[in-house]
Amino acid sequence: MTAVAARAAWGVEAVTVRRGGRAVLDGITLPVPAGRITAVVGGDGAGKTTLARLLVGREVPDAGEVRRADPRRTGFLPATSGVWGDLSVAENVDLVARAYGLDAGTARDRGDRLLAAAGLADVPHRLGRELSGGMRQKLGFCLAVLPDPELVVLDEPSTGVDPVSRVDLWRLLSAAAAGGTAVLVTTTYLDEAERAAEVLVLDAGAEVYRGDPAEAAARVRGSIAVRAVGDPGPARPLAEWRRGSTVHALVAPGEGAPPADLEDAVIALTLERRGAPPVGAAPAARRGGRRVVEGVPADYPVGASATPSATARSAPRAPAVEAAHVVTAFGGFRAVDDVSLTVRPGQVLGLLGANGAGKTTLIRTLLGLLAPTSGTVRVLGGPPSRDARRRIGYVPQGLGLAADLTVAENLAFVAAAYGLDAAPEPPADLAAERDRLVGSLGLGLQRRLAFASALSHAPELLVLDEPTSGVDPLARAALWDTVHEQAEAGVAVLVTTHYMQEAEQCDALVLLSRGRRVAAGTLADVLDGTTAVEVATPDWQAAFGALGAAGLPVTVAGRAVRVAGADAGDVARVLAAAGVPGDARAVPARLEEVLTLGAR
Repeated sequence: MTAVAARAAWGVEAVTVRRGGRAVLDGITLPVPAGRITAVVGGDGAGKTTLARLLVGREVPDAGEVRRADPRRTGFLPATSGVWGDLSVAENVDLVARAYGLDAGTARDRGDRLLAAAGLADVPHRLGRELSGGMRQKLGFCLAVLPDPELVVLDEPSTGVDPVSRVDLWRLLSAAAAGGTAVLVTTTYLDEAERAAEVLVLDAGAEVYRGDPAEAAARVRGSIAVRAVGDPGPARPLAEWRRGSTVHALVAPGEGAPPADLEDAVIALTLERRGAPPVGAAPAARRGGRRVVEGVPADYPVGASATPSATARSAPRAPAVEAAHVVTAFGGFRAVDDVSLTVRPGQVLGLLGANGAGKTTLIRTLLGLLAPTSGTVRVLGGPPSRDARRRIGYVPQGLGLAADLTVAENLAFVAAAYGLDAAPEPPADLAAERDRLVGSLGLGLQRRLAFASALSHAPELLVLDEPTSGVDPLARAALWDTVHEQAEAGVAVLVTTHYMQEAEQCDALVLLSRGRRVAAGTLADVLDGTTAVEVATPDWQAAFGALGAAGLPVTVAGRAVRVAGADAGDVARVLAAAGVPGDARAVPARLEEVLTLGAR
């Protein structure tokens, strides 16, 4: 028996956790074996964090069994990263080493090795609060695995982290699993969940699916029909959701195809689990312009937006945003460096880039919250001003909500700020929560409220900074449907996102790297001419590690290992030298690979 196989299998068996009479976890079973990556997927309030805390001894179940490793051999990365902001990188490592009782030599050796692998070796004296989001998460992972744990639990390590830093995080955790550590990772990113040996999908504390991510599609009772936006849809869909230029519908078996990826599978399985009628069994209806089925809540996933009117799409209108050669500097540092862009009415423009690329600084400059050092900015026909901001809806990264006010009070405050005659009513999914403090709501509901607040005064320009970070696939689909409805009504939309699958939702893209614009245009324009090498291998973790160790810009798409901008022959030689089996072939690049190349 190998050392990996000899280690204990950790996990939970039939665990239930209740709070206030509600089951946060309801009879959940999940083994977390050594040497493998196990993923838990779900939106805010699904129970992911509770399950993670059970495994590290920070929660106790009301029923069931929890098999934990010794606390001294357990690593934990909380959603807050676990990094002490007032300590330097080196001081964070030293504190954790002392807490686990590591001798100085061991702590120094492991710490140096981990920081080098995470790309943090050059910033040992930088304070935790001065690190970017991606750097903070990578440091948090280093702290979690510093004691060489048997079990490491990572709670949403990549939420809000840019694609480049996510690649680094996955390199670190795949190396930990390859060394025999049992790895549990919670995530809302379904492309990440596809890489796990086993995935558990949770919805409101209940199991939706558990097993191999590649087999989830086979569990969907219905099928998926895909059509272009504007084309007539099936007569009796259970639900529809927008994905870029297409609409996906859950229909009866045989009326469509099996789900093509984990995202569609999870949406369909979640709908079926939520007690929707058998697929195709209930009459379709229209409610508020959206296709729904009786018995399915109107906020899951909402129907695809109507075809844009000819007036909204063809009438010539002045740009909502014009930025020309904008520079925004802080001292000698140019956070935005000679960036130009245009956002037109009815257009969804996506602003993409790594943490620190300048996205939020550019948005604050366009809104007039920061003055450009040079260049020109025009918003809604003139320079940024208080009057122009009255015509803008803005959802910042921090959502901009008052946590100590109720839902209704937040909406009333926004109405007063914009001079509205009356406060808008809460959205349907928040009506029952109107008197609850916003701070007590889950992230998904807070995002719905932030959207409702931003739209309450019928803005002409909608600015969204990471609007769907941390929400489940159904809520993400609903929020994006709202975005498209606004665009199709003639509203200009500027959105930043770290979730690469959302790039297909945008009409055009602008990619930033180190403050500069490195690419712009449609998704096809941005990808044009860039190639990658895809490796077919039975051991993606070994291939991923070998190619990363060779300094190649390696990424993972599901379980397929890819290298952007490389030659297939060079990749094959690296794999052969490392003794890793695999076939390398040239393929078109993906968007995250373009970002990875731009960040180097």
